[in-house]
Amino acid sequence: MEQIGIGTSGLKSSRVGLGTWAIGGWMWGGTDEAQSIATIQSAIERGVTLIDTAPVYGFGRSEEIVGKALAEGGLRERAVIATKLGLNWKDGKVYRDSRPERIRQEVEASLRRLQTDVIDLYQVHWPDLETPIEDTARVLADLRREGKIRAIGVSNYSPAQMDTFRAAATLDAVQPPYNLFEREIEADVLPYAKENGLTVLSYGALCRGLLSGRITAETEFEGDDLRRSDPKFQQPRRNQYVAAMRELDALARARFGKSVLALAVRWVLDQGPTIALWGARRPDQLDPVKDIDGWQIDDDTRREIDAILNRCITDPVSPAFMAPPEKRPADMNTQAVG
Repeated sequence: MEQIGIGTSGLKSSRVGLGTWAIGGWMWGGTDEAQSIATIQSAIERGVTLIDTAPVYGFGRSEEIVGKALAEGGLRERAVIATKLGLNWKDGKVYRDSRPERIRQEVEASLRRLQTDVIDLYQVHWPDLETPIEDTARVLADLRREGKIRAIGVSNYSPAQMDTFRAAATLDAVQPPYNLFEREIEADVLPYAKENGLTVLSYGALCRGLLSGRITAETEFEGDDLRRSDPKFQQPRRNQYVAAMRELDALARARFGKSVLALAVRWVLDQGPTIALWGARRPDQLDPVKDIDGWQIDDDTRREIDAILNRCITDPVSPAFMAPPEKRPADMNTQAVG
């Protein structure tokens, strides 16, 4: 498995990471603990060393499962744990909250759930517009000096917000949405990361399954599955994205003997200092990981990919629907962390 350094932290990670939002169950129709543990352990055995999680994924459930999987398998020393801070919740509703006093509560809760004494990469999940960015950055710098975390990242931050953050603390990584269908960061965040030595953890590398090759125009989603509200999965847009996926799959098989999934992940890795976060809920969903290394996408194929996207997707939409509210209710200002 290809490796990459994470900023200037000295940490090294596989260039494919396991995303565990779905494993937490929330907004993905529940979770199966045994399957989830087996998936995490299988990822490590296949060379996928970075496990990305967050407290809000299942309201603590994802972190608990990650901690249990690594402890039971004796795999903690082989894993790079990336988790997050800065989202609070009440009655199933999520709010941004990166106040320093809450971060202190939150890091202890995450360490407990993850069954570890240090978090490898600690990331601010979303910018808290009601808390000065410098205050958040300073407490993370303190946590690194105290040995509770090894590297610092932000997620869903703009370059201007990262500039403010970096004035108060060293920043190693940024985690934005990035895949073949969602490429907004190419205008700002990606060049900023390249210029400033940040590693990019690309979440949604398979665009919530649209680039897995399994979703059709007829696929149905149940319960709290976020794809029931994702504009890409609503008609007529879904037909556009499915048509693009089918053409990309045909191109990948004709040109490289690979699936559209392999093409999508390889494309992310070819864009720069990137890690592709790949969500899986069963070990067999990781089988295609063997098809990612050892090849690259040539310029002619890149142009064909862009032509397919321009031809098929006439009404593109961003992933902005996933953003939590910018303001928190007054009673959230005193709520303890979950």
